[in-house]
Amino acid sequence: MTRTIRAALTCAAALGAFSATPAAADAIGACLITKTDTNPFFVKMREGATAAAAEKGITLQTYAGRIDGDVENQIAAVESCIAAGVSGILITPSDSRALAPAVTQARAAGILVIALDTPFEPADTASATFATDNFRAGVLIGEWAAATLGDAAASARIATLDLNASQISVDYLRNQGFMTGFGIDVKDPTRIGDEDDGRIVGSDVTNGNEEGGRTAMENLLQVDPAINVVYTINEPAAAGAYEALRAMGRQNEVLIVSVDGGCPGVRNVAEGVIGATSMQFPLRMASMGIEAIAAFAADGTEPANAEGLDFFNTGVTLVTDKPVDGIPSITSDEALGLCWG
Repeated sequence: MTRTIRAALTCAAALGAFSATPAAADAIGACLITKTDTNPFFVKMREGATAAAAEKGITLQTYAGRIDGDVENQIAAVESCIAAGVSGILITPSDSRALAPAVTQARAAGILVIALDTPFEPADTASATFATDNFRAGVLIGEWAAATLGDAAASARIATLDLNASQISVDYLRNQGFMTGFGIDVKDPTRIGDEDDGRIVGSDVTNGNEEGGRTAMENLLQVDPAINVVYTINEPAAAGAYEALRAMGRQNEVLIVSVDGGCPGVRNVAEGVIGATSMQFPLRMASMGIEAIAAFAADGTEPANAEGLDFFNTGVTLVTDKPVDGIPSITSDEALGLCWG
């Protein structure tokens, strides 16, 4: 049994990884390591990477943590990929600081490492980053929420449902983008005054899933039952928040905004569960990453954008069925033809 097969099987047992059948010894190898394998966002990312790898003749191994924040299993996956001698690793880091040593080790071994969705801290820990402009994604839903409320934005009672205690870049960039778009002083988000358009009455973590969103919303409603605006880190958390609000009979009184743009989330926009969401493109992130690995394996070229930088903005689009003047958006019907392409 070769070291490549043995490493893949060992990590598969530990992580529940999905591994392609190894090809010839001289084939290009790559790994995709996501935060979980259950979040629809990462499921779509895996689909994109798998399809692109098959097209390029690349042998792809895919790994995932058990839950969002499972750093240990992501580190184990990186180590397995190093042992397998792959040409490149695509990774959505659960903790963009804690994973830095393992990624540095991979790059020292001559492996191209590309961050997908979530930049490392510092960003140059990875060879390149293919991701949404997460701050811009937050700004869009913040601007939409403030414009939708109009004069009532000045007295809004806002809850933020964040990711987890690690406060990785994707979490605080979306959160701060939302507050900036809404017109809230990021340095003092609980202050109400002439220079503010809103107030953050409470925050809680969700781990990016529906159960976490429901629990966080229940906790925050105990803090302030009059919450009328909810920002969520992603759409599964938004769905959980809606269930908690519905249990109190307040689902029609609270404006929910989110980020993701997955097909389930877009359908929730159509059904009025979510007022607006910022659509990302994980399939595009993954396919671009595989193309970069193929180029690197061919001649050692590392990715750089037109400005010579290593960050590639994969795009963001506001989705809502209640558009407001001055903020470009598409409808849920239009978004269903694009979700997570």
